[in-house]
Amino acid sequence: MRKTLVLAGLMAAASTGLAGCGFTPLYAQPGLASNLASIEVVAPEGRTGYLLRQHLDDALAKNRAGAPAYRMDLQIGEQRYPRGIRIDNVATRYEYVLTASYQLASLPSGAVAKRGSVRVTLTYDSADQPYAAIAAQQDAQDRAAEQAAREIQLELAVWLANEGRRGA
Repeated sequence: MRKTLVLAGLMAAASTGLAGCGFTPLYAQPGLASNLASIEVVAPEGRTGYLLRQHLDDALAKNRAGAPAYRMDLQIGEQRYPRGIRIDNVATRYEYVLTASYQLASLPSGAVAKRGSVRVTLTYDSADQPYAAIAAQQDAQDRAAEQAAREIQLELAVWLANEGRRGA
């Protein structure tokens, strides 16, 4: 019980100390979450585009009931490089690179508000069994799309928080 009170006191002191020096958590910015939720994501056709759009909708907590304030157009590029070549010239690992470029436009004007690009690199094992190799590649696409969505979300959150400070 005493440890809990001491810990609570330390946490309270730390948080008031941070607030006193001007530190504000990113998601404490007024309107940030609602602005992120009002972004309509338009992704290219294909499995990776679909995965990236799904992960972005989740990361941005898309508000399906409200009208979007922004439209994000995505372009993606994918490369796969063999790594760990065996003596029989078959790769045991692959490096997968996903590049996602986006353009954020204000609605209804369509004026470009922000542009950006993220690059995600990861590796995965390649199995000798064909279906296992396909599953590994698809898992890599999904993991890369999830990481790219998170990086885009963070870039947009920082940008929107800075825009809110300028407007205040």
